[in-house]
Amino acid sequence: MKKLDDLIDVFAKLPGIGRKSAQRIAFDILEKSENEIDEMLNTIKTSHFGIKHCKICGNLSENDICEICSDDKRDKNVICVVEGVRDVIAFEKSDTYFGLYHVLGGKIDPLNGITTEDLNLKNLINRLDGSVKEVILALNPDLEGETTNLYLTKILKGKNIKVSKIASGIPIGGNIEYTDILTLGKSLEGRIDIE
Repeated sequence: MKKLDDLIDVFAKLPGIGRKSAQRIAFDILEKSENEIDEMLNTIKTSHFGIKHCKICGNLSENDICEICSDDKRDKNVICVVEGVRDVIAFEKSDTYFGLYHVLGGKIDPLNGITTEDLNLKNLINRLDGSVKEVILALNPDLEGETTNLYLTKILKGKNIKVSKIASGIPIGGNIEYTDILTLGKSLEGRIDIE
């Protein structure tokens, strides 16, 4: 059936969803009531239009400024630089970091056409107004992450800011968002200064 195949194709395009999972989701959708489908569609639509990127850090937010940036209890002297929003969520679940974040929106990856111009770097530099004492580089420990770390270290040098990097509790080639909470917390606590 073409309509069923089309529905399966829609779900198979989502990251991490293979053809079999897409098929299970499609059959589950077809079993739902019209009210349940309307609720799902409404949630997707309102989320798509109601969630945006924080103007300060790049995190997801329902407002112009995210809850973390607007929280007076956060340590405004420390910024943890991450690749994506999922990394913010992972660090927040670890309940070990209470500073601010900065979401780059990726990492330098010339093979895939991602350069420094594609990253949220200008906002990071603008945030370094003298109140920030430390920048923690918390990028995935792969080739592109290390390249981005080196670039950031170079542009932060001479700004009178301590630059550190999370400890290597996360394996080379691993992803922060999939790392267990204990390892993630220990990698933050064991961060090292970058000369």
